Amino acid sequence: MIEKFIFQIATLLFAILLPSIGLAQQQKTAGSKAPKIVNIVNFIRDIEPREAHVTKDVLYQTVVKQIELMNKYHLGGTFLLQYDALIDTRYQELLKTLPHGEFEIGAWWELPQQLIEKAGIKWRGKYSWDWHSDIGFSVGYTPQEREKIIDAYFAEFKRVFGYYPKSVASWVIDGHSLAYMYDKYKIVASANCKDQVETDGFTLWGGYWNQAYYPSRVNAYMPAQNAGKQLPVPVFRMLGSDPVRQYADGRSVTTLEPVYSHAGGNEKWINWFLQSFSSDPALGFNYTQAGQENSFTWQNMSKGLEIQMPIIAKLKEQGDVRVETMSQSGEWFKKTYKVTPATSFTVTKDLGESDAQTIWYNSRFYRVNFLWEKGSMMIRDIHFFNESIPDKYMKEVTTINQSFFYTLPVVDGYNWGKTEKTAGLKLMSSVNGIDKPVVGGKATFENSGKNTVKVSWASDAGDFIVALKENTLTITCTNQVNGNWFLDLNVADAAKTPLKSVGNNHIDYQFDGHNYQLKAAKGSFEKPENGALYRIRPTGQHIVLKMSDQ
Repeated sequence: MIEKFIFQIATLLFAILLPSIGLAQQQKTAGSKAPKIVNIVNFIRDIEPREAHVTKDVLYQTVVKQIELMNKYHLGGTFLLQYDALIDTRYQELLKTLPHGEFEIGAWWELPQQLIEKAGIKWRGKYSWDWHSDIGFSVGYTPQEREKIIDAYFAEFKRVFGYYPKSVASWVIDGHSLAYMYDKYKIVASANCKDQVETDGFTLWGGYWNQAYYPSRVNAYMPAQNAGKQLPVPVFRMLGSDPVRQYADGRSVTTLEPVYSHAGGNEKWINWFLQSFSSDPALGFNYTQAGQENSFTWQNMSKGLEIQMPIIAKLKEQGDVRVETMSQSGEWFKKTYKVTPATSFTVTKDLGESDAQTIWYNSRFYRVNFLWEKGSMMIRDIHFFNESIPDKYMKEVTTINQSFFYTLPVVDGYNWGKTEKTAGLKLMSSVNGIDKPVVGGKATFENSGKNTVKVSWASDAGDFIVALKENTLTITCTNQVNGNWFLDLNVADAAKTPLKSVGNNHIDYQFDGHNYQLKAAKGSFEKPENGALYRIRPTGQHIVLKMSDQ
């Protein structure tokens, strides 16, 4: 009887505890999944001198409509104020009604006339807001002037809202300004523009692709390698770039911005992008920024936003994405990572009939992009990061409507190729003395630990495994079928590259006065006769590249 009673009690307890055990296991599984973070960021200008019909009322009503739509779908977000909007009482009253915790008010770091004159500096612009790099952005002012401008803005923001802004974003921002904002005002998050070449006068190329990073104290665009030299302010990459198409033309705008009918304003593209963003494998975490500046007006952005917001809301409800303010994401990043993490953004299934697949892998040492398309495999991009290289504007100013932020190019498919033909390291094989591209099927992606992504790809030359780690890149052929395989770097005929010389186990580069090397721990480099810039051959079916300028 006693044994029977004990058995009944045990059975009852098991029945009671089983659901909670199952729930704990579900929570553990959900918690182990890489977070997919969405920041809805709308930034606000008070005037738009480029278009006569874009009046102050049109700009204001655009923000009203944005808030209405976000409230309709119970989505919070971040509104960033340019100084001219900060001092407009209509925006003050409107934004003060937003519930704290769901919405955040921060700073948009374009510099209009009122702010420059408030800082005691002579205005040089043609309009009270002038969008040129040397006038409307921090890179057009001396470091001492930047500090005065920052003090003037932050003092006014605190007068209006009672606290200092935690988030500051801009198309471009210099390292001196960002460090000053952190050291004096303790900002917790920043953001800059996606990678692009000369669009609107801004070139940012070769940086941490998408996601977020800790910048070097002397270069807001360059990820730091060590905690001692980093600025502990995560910098998020804006606009939600198309992982497949945006890179192929660095001057294009193929992003989540709702005003572009081929991308963020296109229902098919939106569904594809958000599905890939939320469902495809991601190492560490995945990030995208939705929203739009009010200068584009509600008439132009409403269609795209009205498609995007319910999709984001549904993904949030399902637990597939987290919708946060910029400062919430910044605080999470700082609690989670002591140094810049390794992350990835993958696309397993491209839009429409395209068979393209891609992975962008970033770490504190480098970034790399692989593209599988029409049966072939190519490395489109490799850039090294070096925390000791200052940005061009740490001490100097730009005097033209251009600003330039770079890292160290090792493979630059866009700048070394043509619009119709991206350059890159292509996987090749030699069969009976004839060189031809290796042809294969679909690639599969698997995360391993905190820092590694493994890619498997079956081909007519054998089964390949790519291992992307924090400071190494390995390509292995596990069962060679026929011929010898290798990587060839082909570039456009007139391409200007930083390559200086090709050695047996290293390649020498020089870019913008800095010398660096690509080194092979396994494999060798050579200059082939077929016109390729260089070739990488395996050693014992392995190529292992050291991915660090250290």
